[in-house]
Formats: sequence, structure tokens, C-alpha cells
Amino acid sequence: MPKIEVNEEAFYTLAGCPGGKSIWKTREAFEEALSCAKAELDEDSDTSLPPAERVLKIELNDTNRPDLWGTAGCARQLRVYNGGAAAAYPFFSSPGKPQAAQHRVVVEKSVKGVRPYLAGFVASGKPISDPMLRDMIQTQEKLAWNFGRKRRTISMGLYRTSQIKWPIIYKGVDPDSISFVPLQWDTALTLREILKQHPKGKEYAFIQEHEPIHPLLTDSEGEVLSYPPIINSAGLGAVQVGDTDLFVELTGTDQASVTLAASIVACDLADNGFTIEPVEVAYEYDTPFGKNCITPYYFQEPVVCSLARIEKYLGEKIDAGDCVKALARMGVRAEKAPASQGSSAELQSEGVKAWPPEYRNDFLHAADVMEDIMMGRGLKTFTPERPRDFTVGRLTPVTMFSRRIKEIMVGLGYQEMIYNYLGSRKDLVENMLGKGSRIIRISNPMTENYEYVRDSVLASLMQSEAVSGRAVYPHRIFEAGKVAYLEDTENYGSVTRQYLGFLHAGADANFNTIAAELQTLFYYLSREYAVEEAADSRFIPGRAAALLSRGRAIGVFGEIHPEVLENWGITVPCTACELDAESLVNV
Repeated sequence: MPKIEVNEEAFYTLAGCPGGKSIWKTREAFEEALSCAKAELDEDSDTSLPPAERVLKIELNDTNRPDLWGTAGCARQLRVYNGGAAAAYPFFSSPGKPQAAQHRVVVEKSVKGVRPYLAGFVASGKPISDPMLRDMIQTQEKLAWNFGRKRRTISMGLYRTSQIKWPIIYKGVDPDSISFVPLQWDTALTLREILKQHPKGKEYAFIQEHEPIHPLLTDSEGEVLSYPPIINSAGLGAVQVGDTDLFVELTGTDQASVTLAASIVACDLADNGFTIEPVEVAYEYDTPFGKNCITPYYFQEPVVCSLARIEKYLGEKIDAGDCVKALARMGVRAEKAPASQGSSAELQSEGVKAWPPEYRNDFLHAADVMEDIMMGRGLKTFTPERPRDFTVGRLTPVTMFSRRIKEIMVGLGYQEMIYNYLGSRKDLVENMLGKGSRIIRISNPMTENYEYVRDSVLASLMQSEAVSGRAVYPHRIFEAGKVAYLEDTENYGSVTRQYLGFLHAGADANFNTIAAELQTLFYYLSREYAVEEAADSRFIPGRAAALLSRGRAIGVFGEIHPEVLENWGITVPCTACELDAESLVNV
């Protein structure tokens, strides 16, 4: 979980405490106040130091709230929760309501395939103090490391505006064609040399080293601002204590994440007393937010949560007015929402409509609104209850059937495997020659290795086989586990099923052997099945068959396609089968 260090005096001032002194008389009271931000006091300040030099260490337990990963953001949540007014941020543009922008960044087509998105703004009006600069650097690192996946999807740069000749140009270049003096260096290096020689270049070389084109940020006269996401220049990118005007930019691979991160930093600086001036980002290609986007930009959509859902989740009836007040304590603007048309009690119930603040984008579902209502009202306001129903636990029919399948597979000489349900697009889609049309993507993943929910067991089995080349053949492995995929006919747009997948790798792996093992499995399950020719990109054409139960396709088996084997680095023939075990439970 993210941990932040905050200047005690600055934190208390931003939290609405007069004179920068805590209004919480005891450590326990302060720790309880931090619970509204799902935070804990990790280490108290050293009282032997002068008040201006004392530092609090706070641990954040909510990875969905990157706005809390800085002094201003965490203090803002405490201030609003304790009755302080939510700050207004009039400098935001929104769809159909652009702000006037005096500064401009041009994003050229050459960077589209490398690191295509940028958001930025200018902050001015007061000199930067040492604690403030430390906090800005901390926010930069926390956003880039945690939220930005080690700078892969988000990176941030700070620059002195007075030395920049506008407009700024963001483009892709040959890494051997451009050189500049990076921060903490004395001589000019090319981009490729930076990756090999500079400490930051070595640390983040994995992001760019294999790309033929690298991103570069320059002003209109060609002076380099930075080499995103690696290092700023020693000239324009060297921000120091006392500087009064800053250009803040964030680049990355996901426009929503980049824009949100820029919004967080803009709100933090505004809370610190800076004047925020929007910047026009002009793209030479289409983006989800259009060709011309003025940032900071508010793109979040409102979410409606019914009172029936709130009562169901929280166990108490809460009227819409109280819900709106609770959300206000969390900094969320909300209003009563009339009942919708529908047959269910939930749809017929009135509710609340909530707009996420400019610095948040974690309202993915009505349940997120309900959670903020719970936090805003306070956990202690809910009366504890003992369980009212006595139930006897038992295994579900699907679990019992899965255990039966496992016993048969072990008897056939297969070894059981257990895998994560999340994976990367490369493993779950690209390596399997899939299209990804039904795969579920996590909206706010912490790492690209756990960005998608698997819709098939076969990719997991292939991943094990890919690292087992030195083990004695043949290899026989299986898993009976969950998969999930998009399904328009379901209420929530997706469905979760129990699947069986098994893989046989070795010189004797062919269509006949897996067909025989499949026949044995169904014999001991006392189930009937049929087969017909199937076209599946994961298998060799003509050597794959669909499994049918009661005339409905429930799976596929055959010989794995050579291109799939090559993608995984597997050098022996493989056969595999995958079927929906849940569909056989009540046959």
C-alpha cells in the first residue's frame, strides 16, 4: 500500500486546522479521523524538531484513490469530512465547456504509436517552498510508480515556464538523432545513451529500449524539456525552491489515466494557493477526448445508486437527503434521483445521483457510491447486529462435480494446477491468437500483468508449459477453475463459469490421444457427448473439434497451433481441451 511523508505543519493547515496545529488532541483521535481516507498513521512526527520540520508518515489502504497519495489530497479529505467546504476548481474544462487557454502543446503523429497522450497545465502565483517541492516530487513518484505502473502508463514532468518558448512540441524521434544534458549530468547524451549510462535511464530503460521511435518534449525553438518517461533536461526541467511559475505535464498510454493524474496534481497545487492556467493539447490524430483537449479536463460520468440498493448493502433505510449529506462529507456532489422505470424493486426505488470530484475516477458501479455514503455517514453510526439466520454450510453441486472431475483427471495421469484469474492481454489474447472480443478488462488495474480477467483456462496451462521445457516429457496438466467473459444477455454484462482445461505436451501428443482421454473422462462422468469439426485459431485447422452436449457447444479440443506454441516458446507438440464443466452438472 502507498505510504506518504507529509510536512506536519502544511498538512494540518490544509486540513483546516488553525495555525497549522492539530485539532485532534490525541494520537487515537487523529488515527480515527484518518479512517475517512482509509488511512493509518504509520509513524508520528519527531516532537524534538521545530514544527516546520516535523514529518508525519501515513499509510493509505485504498489503491483506488490516487488523489490521497499527497499532502494536499489527504488533507483535503479530512477537511471536507470534518465540515469544511469543498474547494471549487473553476479552471476545469468539460465536454462542451472548454476553458480559455493561453498556452498550447502540439502532439505530432510521430508519437502516436509510442506514448500517445499528454495532459498539462501552468501553475503560478507563489514561490515554491522546500516542503512543497518535496511533496510535489513525492506525488510525482507515487503517481508514476503506483498508479502509472512504474512510469509505463503515466509519467510526470515539472518545468520553469519562464524559460519555455511556446508552443511546446511533443513528438517521436530516432533515439540516436537527438542529444541533450539530462538532470544530474554534465554532458549531452543521446536518448539511447541515456538508457545505457544515466541512473534513471538504466532504471526505466525497459519501457523504451525496444522501441524504434522514442518520445521527446521540446519547446518551439527545439530546446529539450524532457525525454518522457525517463528524465528531464538539466536546463528547462530543473525546478528549484523559489520558482514561481511551473509547467506541469503528464504523458502516458491511457488518456483517462493521464488526464486524471493531471487533475489530481492541479487540484493539489490549487489547494496550496497556486493559480492554475489550462493548456490546450492539440493532437494531429483522433483521441477518445477529441483532437483538441484543454486540460485540466473533467471527463467523469455521474453514477446513480438506488435507495433500495443502499438499504440492501448497509442494512438500514437511509433517505435520499441523508445520502446526499453523507456524500458531501466525502467531497462528492450529489442530488436526489427519481425512481426509474422497471420491474424490480430496486429500479422502482428513488436514489441518489453522484458526480465524482474532479480528482477522482473510482466510481465504477453503484456500489462505489454506496461505499462513500457509508464512509461519509461514519461506520460508528451503524448499529452492530448479530447474524439472524442460522445456516448449515455445504458444498455446491458445481463444487462437488468439479471434485469428481479432478479425481478422474488425476487417475488419467494429469497433475492439477491452480492459477490466478487475472492476466495480461499478451498472455490471454495475443499469444493465443485471439481477438479479445469477449474478454473483461479491469478499469483501474495496478499492473498490466493483472489487467484482464481470463476467459479461458488454456492460456494459463500454456504459461506453465512455457517454463517446463527442462522437465521430463510427457507433461500432463489440468485445472478446474473459474473463467469470466462478457455476455450482453446477463444483467451485469458478464458471466462467470466453472471450466475444465487440460493439456498434454510431448512427442506422443496428437488428436487421437486427447480424443481417447476425453472419451474416458465422459465415460466415468456418465455423460454423453458428440463432436463436430471446429474452427478455432488456437488449434491446427482440421485437427480441432467442438464438444456438444444436448446439441449445444460446451467446449473444444485438438492439437495446438504451431504459431501459439511459438508465441509461448514451446518446442514440443501439444494437445489441449477446454470445456464448460458447469453445463454438465445437471445433465
